[in-house]
Amino acid sequence: MSFEDTGSSMNAETFIVEKQSREESLGDCVRDALNSYFAQLDGHDGAHNLFQLVMEEVERPLFQTVMEHTQGNQTRAAAVLGISRSTLRKKLAHYDI
Repeated sequence: MSFEDTGSSMNAETFIVEKQSREESLGDCVRDALNSYFAQLDGHDGAHNLFQLVMEEVERPLFQTVMEHTQGNQTRAAAVLGISRSTLRKKLAHYDI
């Protein structure tokens, strides 16, 4: 699943969502993306492991961005995220960051 600025297409695990407004909250963006995802399924029962799919799509850029913001400092990154450093290290390894 991938969220992009333009277009509206879908293949195996990728779909693109147009951004509606720069004023939307993260929750609104997720809701819009999921509504687009279900609309693109067009009644087919293709939604499987949706929780994991969404979490991985959100977590990867979250960890990448926080690591960039903290200039790779895992202690600071863990504090920013509100998680333990060991949990951060597990997530970074999981996403190969």
